[in-house]
Amino acid sequence: MRTHKDLEVWKKSVELVTSIYKLTSNFPREEMFGLTNQIRRSAVSVPSNIAEGAARQSAKEFVHFLSISLGSQQELETQLLISKNLTFMTETEYLNIICEVETVGKLLNGLIKSIKTKEL
Repeated sequence: MRTHKDLEVWKKSVELVTSIYKLTSNFPREEMFGLTNQIRRSAVSVPSNIAEGAARQSAKEFVHFLSISLGSQQELETQLLISKNLTFMTETEYLNIICEVETVGKLLNGLIKSIKTKEL
């Protein structure tokens, strides 16, 4: 039986969380309970909601949780842009992490589309 652990999007989103924690460890100390915390929470929300949705009994419920993950992914992208604008990271760091964030977003959109197509 397949689980969320078999999904490429879940694997990539867990890798993204690791990258986010490493990146934000260099953020200003005064942001520990501000932007740093919010970025980390958004990142962790992505694989967590994929896992929760995969455990649900219907495709409709799974899509609902994947949509929540997608919202967290978009939230994360916004928070990273703000962090870059505040110079909490270099342009290169930003481009590298955004590439990971966008990859997860594309995989989420693809999985949502695939599940919806199968339901028809």
